[in-house]
This record gives sequence, structure tokens and C-alpha cells, in this order.
Amino acid sequence: MAHGPRLPASFRFGVSSTAYQVEGAVAEDGRGPSIWDTFCAEPDRVTDGSDGSVAADHYRRADEDVALLGDLGVGGYRFSIAWPRVQPTGSGPVNAAGLDHYDRLVDRLLAVGVQPMATLYAWDLPQPLEDDGGWLNRATVDRFADYAAVVGERLADRVEHWVPVNEPSVVTTFGYATGEHAPGKRLMLDATPVAHHLLLGHGRAAIALRAAGATSIGCANNHAPVWPASDDDADVGASKLFDAFWNGMYLEPMLLGRYPVDLEPLLDGVVRDGDLATIRQPLDFYGVDYYTPIRIGVAPEESPIPFEFREVVGYPRTDLEWSVVPEALREWLIIFRARLRAALPPIYITAAGCSYDVVPDAAGVVDDQARIDFHTAHLAAVADAIRLGVDVRGYYAWSFLDDFAWTIGQRARFGLVHVDRATQERTRKRSFDWYAALIAATATGND
Repeated sequence: MAHGPRLPASFRFGVSSTAYQVEGAVAEDGRGPSIWDTFCAEPDRVTDGSDGSVAADHYRRADEDVALLGDLGVGGYRFSIAWPRVQPTGSGPVNAAGLDHYDRLVDRLLAVGVQPMATLYAWDLPQPLEDDGGWLNRATVDRFADYAAVVGERLADRVEHWVPVNEPSVVTTFGYATGEHAPGKRLMLDATPVAHHLLLGHGRAAIALRAAGATSIGCANNHAPVWPASDDDADVGASKLFDAFWNGMYLEPMLLGRYPVDLEPLLDGVVRDGDLATIRQPLDFYGVDYYTPIRIGVAPEESPIPFEFREVVGYPRTDLEWSVVPEALREWLIIFRARLRAALPPIYITAAGCSYDVVPDAAGVVDDQARIDFHTAHLAAVADAIRLGVDVRGYYAWSFLDDFAWTIGQRARFGLVHVDRATQERTRKRSFDWYAALIAATATGND
């Protein structure tokens, strides 16, 4: 029997992944190049020099992986659909082999009792669209709506939940403002139009999915409480401004139909009549991706932006030096409910996870107790929030498989399943067995 936090028997346990991080097969069956293929080919972009060309080889091993999901006993699997696999150039003809892959994946999942949560965009923009300006170009929104319609027509009858855009704050901030992610642009505050176009894409895709028969549409926004580096007014002011950029920029348009007032000048000339109504589509759920809190201080005068990241100290750390602060997730959920009240739909934790580089020992056991501790504590934080009145319906652990972790490469291991980088052999970690037992115990009311 698994001991863990008390959660409702109806609580949805799941796991998450994204296409570029797990699929591999980037040049097979008609898939076109994405901005991440291009980005990874540039020197010094990924810390270990790896890329997503093989990743976890999930495209070829879908049958094996879905069987593992069935053994895990999760109620849901959140995955993303690779836009360049469905539309290799980002527009025009559909690549039948690519769409067929996801059609089969959905059927496989349902056959083992796992409900699909499909993400339409998890950062792998088709390279030809980036060549035309990417998310800086408003026309990309139209292309995304067309793509959503194509996928919805094929899959809306069987996919339980839909997420149009994964973590638009990360795309805007790291892809276009600081240049740490693909496509590697360093526009700083001039990247703000990207946020608006991603949000507009979310709205347009939601409309297209509903027209195709989708019944549950939400989002997956990366959120965290933003803590000031000190009680000094300058640090407090910088933290409030960053909170507007990281949290308010995305949740307020989606749920309230407006941008934070401090950010409105940056969007002058970008927002057109009707845009905010399009963005504020009815949401059946609100997805929160959470990893660690953010500490912000005022930036030096010569900085191009008015805030800077500061270290979060005094907590355990993952192997990536991310602070493990489960109480910050509880804090965010409680603040979120207080901030939005009736405007807030039911919440799912659509991703939460940690990287610990534990490999099989001589007996083939992957003893990742630290990952068990992480998820136990974060699920307890969710349970606390539920007791305090926050409507949280589920928790999708990040991630199902060890994957290609963007600019961190393959040295990071977030998975419940260990993937041998050379052979692609799958090994269930102790966290896999723990999660399976917790799921079974919760469903029967035992803990």
C-alpha cells in the first residue's frame, strides 16, 4: 500500500511529455524541420551538444511506451503534437503519415484506459514559419488556427482535454527576449508582441477545436510565486513588475480579457479591436505548470530590463540546482484562487517535476528516492490547497520518460522511466512503482 497525501478518489493522476523532447525521428515519415532542429544545430546552444533527433525514440516505440502507461495506471497522458510532423512547412498540405501517428497514439491510449490530453504547440514551430517572422508575425496566428482545425477534425472525437499552447511565457521570455531557447532572439522587452500573438493563437485554436467538436479546452501556463529579493521598495517593485510579465501577462487576458495595466504601453499598436475577446475563450480547465518559485531583485541601472533573477536559498535542490519548494505551489494555488475567484475554472497541475541523474545500479534498480520525495511533497501541497477550497482536479507528473531537456540536453533526467541514451532501453524507476501504488491506493480510498 502506498502512503501519500489524501486526495479525492476522482483525482486525476497523469504524466506529461512533449513531442520534440521524446519522439526523435525528426526527418522521418515526412516531418519538416522545426526551430529546435535549427537551434540545436548551432554551436553552444545545448550544454552537452545533444539534440532531439533521437531523444527517447518514442515515435518508434509508442507501443512499448503506451503499455508502460497502462502498467503505471495513470488516468491521463499529456503529450504534444508536433506541428512540423502534421504540416511540414506550417501551412498547406497535411502530412498524412504524421497525423496518422497521433491518430494511432490516441487509440492506443484509450485501449489501455488512459485519457489523452493533447497539446497543439510545445515550442516546435515549423522552420519556414520562423523564416517569415515566427511568432513576431501576426500571420502565424492564422496558420496556427488552420493547423488546430486540421488536428481537431481528426482527433476531437477521442481526445479528452486540449491545450492549444504550452507555456507561452517561456516561449516569449526565453525564445524571443533572452535568446536562451529557440529561435534564439534577444529582443528583451521588444518581445512583448510574441506574447500577444501566442495568446491570440490560443484563442483562435480554441475556437477551431470547439468547431471540430472538442469538449474540454484549457491551457498550460508556467506559473510561480514571485518573491522579492528583499523588503527594499526597489526589489518589491521589480518583483511586482516581473509578476506581471510572468504571470499576469497570460492569466489576465485568458480569464479577465485584459492585460496588466503596467504592461499596456508595451502592447500599444499590437492589440487590435476584438483581440482580447478572442483570447478570452471559455476554459474548461486551467493548467498550471510549476517547478520552483522565482526570486527577483531590481536590476542595475545599465541593464536593458528593470529586474533580474536572484537565487532562491535555504531549500533542497535538484541536480539542476532548482530549489525544491512545495509550499510555493500551495502558495500559488491559494493566491490564484483569491486573485481570480469566480473567473477561475477547475485547475489541473499539467506539469510538475524534478531532475535527478540516477541510473540503474548493479541490480538494475533506479533508486530515485529524491523524486518520490518531490512528488509526495508537491501532491501534499495540492491536497492542502484543495482542503482550503481550491478546485484542483488532477496532477500530471513531469515527466513520463527521461527526455531531451531543451538547452540542458540529455544530462537531465526528469522521467519516471529511465531511458538508456545508447540503447533506448526502458527501466522503471522506483518512482514509477511508487506512483503506480499511490494511484491504485487513492482510487480505492486507501493510503
